[in-house]
Amino acid sequence: MNDSTSLRSQVVVVGGGLAGATMAAALGQAGIDTVILDQEPAAARTLPGFDGRTTALSYGSRRIVASAGLWDAVAGQAEPILDIRIADGRAPVFLHFDHQEMAGESDGAPFGHIVENRLLRLAQFERLDALPAVRHVAPAKVVAVETGTGHAAVTLADGRVVRADLVIGADGRGSFTRQQLGIPARSFAYRQKAVVCVMAHAEPHQGVAVEHFLPAGPFAVLPMTDDAEGNHRSSIVWTEHPDTADDLVHRPVTAFDAALQATVGDWLGPVRCLGKRFTYPLGVVHARRYGARRAALIGEAAHAIHPIAGQGLNLGLRDIAVLSGLLVERSRLGLDLGDPTMLQRYEQARRPDNVAMILATDGLNRLFSTDLAPVQLARDIGLAAVGRLPPIKRFFMRQAMGLGARQRS
Repeated sequence: MNDSTSLRSQVVVVGGGLAGATMAAALGQAGIDTVILDQEPAAARTLPGFDGRTTALSYGSRRIVASAGLWDAVAGQAEPILDIRIADGRAPVFLHFDHQEMAGESDGAPFGHIVENRLLRLAQFERLDALPAVRHVAPAKVVAVETGTGHAAVTLADGRVVRADLVIGADGRGSFTRQQLGIPARSFAYRQKAVVCVMAHAEPHQGVAVEHFLPAGPFAVLPMTDDAEGNHRSSIVWTEHPDTADDLVHRPVTAFDAALQATVGDWLGPVRCLGKRFTYPLGVVHARRYGARRAALIGEAAHAIHPIAGQGLNLGLRDIAVLSGLLVERSRLGLDLGDPTMLQRYEQARRPDNVAMILATDGLNRLFSTDLAPVQLARDIGLAAVGRLPPIKRFFMRQAMGLGARQRS
């Protein structure tokens, strides 16, 4: 970015996380002049210990990422999810999804892939740097967002102003852009935190993802690629009461590993934590509107959900697919990218899918986060029934693959 106090662009994306960078890549690939503003220095976002998280990209999301020119750079380091096993605590009944059961719709592709967020960021930054239509500005602290009839203006802390036809807020669940636009959001916090870490284990995972529903919340084991030392690895997302979660991340390594082994069981052999442990508070945020005059919200700036089904970023990627498609169409026709009718079409296309997923994840978390015997019995009967009813089972497998939502434009 040059030293002038004002820049002009067709679109300015506020937020350089996974959603914002994917949106900028999708627009830049189509030749739409885009500025992306990232509060964090790019180098800090790609350090191995930046946040410890991985992303479960569904089959449908992988196609969106590929269309933005990002998949090839991470494909070799992404672990396929071949099977999904869902269990109610330690009950003997579990629901088993095999990716081959969906071969007719996916040509035998996996349910999805597990990718380290750090590697996905590296691919995004390299892609943005290679796109002439994209200017990636980092670090850049946004202090004001204003929208008018003719353009949107984003002011940075150093006094520079970016003017654009459209501003896209991709700055997370506490979105400053959303606040500046005056868009209210419904939100509530769960009495839960997620403990996130990478686990090494003696036995290979065989591409199996496991989700145990425990009284405190879901416990997920997600398959990862082996590391450079040959360790078999899985990503752990362990939901607990906040006090318990804080205790877990501060325990000595041996004590934490013992608790991890007890929760995982013995199907992977001896296990241990690799690297740091992180905690994240869990909650729901949903914006009353996804747009304002010359502005749109995507990803967690519009909706943040419980991670029980690993669908948070996948929802955001579906936002990106719809909004970028509408913008590319208008750009090719030489039409205004901030047109209110277009923004209304975007919201109408995305809100039903997002609301359905918010309700589904919240309901599942509340249903399974109890150890009352009658409820547990009903859950186990339900899991067994889904496994024996092919149409219902297929419905859930489509959801897992990101094929369940029918987009409108």
